[in-house]
This record gives sequence, C-alpha cells and structure tokens, in this order.
Amino acid sequence: MARVTGVLIVVQRRTGPVYYFKARDRDGRQIKRKLGPVSDWPRKRAQDALRDFLTDLGRVPDRGDDSVLFSYATTAWLHYVEHDRNRAPSTVRDYRNTVGRYLLPRFGDRPLSGITVDEVERLRGEMLAELSSRTTQKTMVLLHGIYRFAGRRGWITVNPAAEAERVTVRRRTEFAVLSPVEVQAVARATTTEQDAALILVAAFTGVRLGELRALRWRDVDFANRIVLVRRSHYGAADTEEGPPKSGQARSVPLIDVAGAALDGLSRRERFTGASDRVFCDDGGETLNDGAIRGTLYEALIAAGIDRDRGTGKLFVFHDLRHTFGTLAVQAFPLSDVQAYMGHADIQTTMIYVHHTPQHAAADRLGQLVAGAERVPAGTQLSESDLM
Repeated sequence: MARVTGVLIVVQRRTGPVYYFKARDRDGRQIKRKLGPVSDWPRKRAQDALRDFLTDLGRVPDRGDDSVLFSYATTAWLHYVEHDRNRAPSTVRDYRNTVGRYLLPRFGDRPLSGITVDEVERLRGEMLAELSSRTTQKTMVLLHGIYRFAGRRGWITVNPAAEAERVTVRRRTEFAVLSPVEVQAVARATTTEQDAALILVAAFTGVRLGELRALRWRDVDFANRIVLVRRSHYGAADTEEGPPKSGQARSVPLIDVAGAALDGLSRRERFTGASDRVFCDDGGETLNDGAIRGTLYEALIAAGIDRDRGTGKLFVFHDLRHTFGTLAVQAFPLSDVQAYMGHADIQTTMIYVHHTPQHAAADRLGQLVAGAERVPAGTQLSESDLM
C-alpha cells in the first residue's frame, strides 16, 4: 500500500489566489481539497493544515465501519452543522426535513459503508422523475455532506454521493412583478396603516420578509433616508432570529413613498421605541409570516389585481422583492443593486436586467437601421453616417 503524500498549491481564481491540498491516499488515488483564500491563511498555518489533512488521510481505514448506520451518521452530521458550523435555525430545520423525507426512509437502517453509487444514482433518477431538479439537487448535496463528514471520522472509505452524476439546476429568470402604480393600489386596498406600510416598504426597498419581521425602529434612518438590514427571522417562532441571509448587514435607500408610510407608522401610540419592532402584532411581538402573506393576497384581490401575472405561477410575497429588483436596475448600477439586495453573486442580480424595458436601446437600434435604409446599396458608410 502506498504512502500518503501531498503538497500545498495555489490556484488563481476570479476572486484571487486560493490554497488547495493536492494529495495521494494509500490506494494511490489523487485527492484535491480547497483550503481557502491565500489572504486568509499565512503560509505556516497553511502548511500545518496540510500536515493535519495528510495525517487524517492516513488514518482512514482500509474498509468502512459496518457498525455505523446511515441514521446514526445523519444525526451526528445534523448536530455538527447546528452546533459546530452554527447554521441558522431555519437552515438546520430545512436540512432535517429534507433528510427525514428523502434519505432516511431509503437508507436509514443501512450500514453507511454499504450504500453504493448505483443506489444513489437510482434515488437521484426517481426523484428527478417526480420532483423538481432543485429539490433533487439539494438532497444530493446534503447526502454528499453527510458522507464527507463521515469520511473525516474514518467511518467510510468511499463517498458514493461524490461519484454520482450531479444534478444541474437552471437559474430561474421568470417571476411576477407589480408596477409602481399597482403596488400603491395594493397598499391602499389593505385595512390597516401597518399593512399598507409593510407592502410599500417590501416593494420599494427589496427587504426580505424575514428581514421585515426583524426590523426595529433603530434600523430606520429617516435623516439619511436609508433602512439598515441587520437581522432576519427564519421561522414562526419569535426566538428564531439571526443575521440576514448574506450573513452581513446592508443599507437600502428609503424613497419618499416608503419613507412617508414609515413616518406615519412611527407616530402610533405604542411600540415606537428604538428597540421596538417596526411591524408587530397587538402585543408588540413578531408578525406571523403566514398572516403577512394572507394580507397581501387579500389586498391583491381587493385591488382587482389577478395573482396570475402570466408567468405560470401565482404572485407571492417574495415577488415584491423582485418588483424592487426590476425597478432598481433602471436607477442604479448593477453593483449597487447587488449590495442593496444582499446578493452574493452578481449573476443573481443580472436576472432583473432581462425584465427591464429597453426603449432607449430599441430607439437607437431603430435609428441605425432607418439610417442605413436611406442610403443606396453599395455606398460605404462611416460611423458618423449611422449616428
């Protein structure tokens, strides 16, 4: 059996140089693992991390531990992501629901090391036949994570999820939006001042529902006309609050119509202190997310606006965020919109460009074509002739 060997290498990525481990295990198989950006890892620390990685690689047994059941590994992994990785409560709940629905019924009482690539491929195919590609992809990613966790503990020698064919998910580019006039019509159709303000702020700031539920008055800066997004709710329970989805705070412009709605709301009799919630129930506590959605859908009906916006899907609360995105890309540089919306990837922001009216571009192209049509065939045109 070969000796475990490895080196530390630097790979140039779009975001900068990144450290990787390049190693061979005891069976001679080549392994490549990402460590992290060079800027985050001093050379000595990176070398120490490589040494630890190679040591752990050498400890992997020649065969898997047949006594470790898939259910046990899953429970240990869920505890790890919740307590060691500090994932948000909503994320852990989603992971638990996914593995409980799709993985444990299939593999729960099986030895972890006995599950094969063919079995994973079979599950993948069955899920794609009945469920969305996004659900299937998420399930396969979680399965891969469970096996990676098990591998680090020496419970397995082979990760069947890593060998299975990956699921490709196309980025969704179709969604429903409201015009500014429609947004204000829906706000007027609500029955309370708070409900109207909630809809206006959601549509004209792009703040997510969970972030709106966690918003405090100290986060509304009327003087500088911004909303500070620092926290988010991730479930119905009042205690499930944490950082925004991006993990970082951000500020969003507060336009006059949304600012006026918040200003009016700030003059209510109770719950206007700096630490009080902007949007709250009669006791000052967090609004129920289901009730918020119901309020929007009732207001759409009252305003005479069909929830079917021609996209094949009904208008939902998150589409108010899409409404902001389509408006924002017409007013700000894409990089600013990315920051306002808290997108990690500019490609996510780019989806709104496709929903932006292109009247000026169409006019310029039309003038170019019209100018060319007025010139006899065979005439050499200069750039100035076409402007």
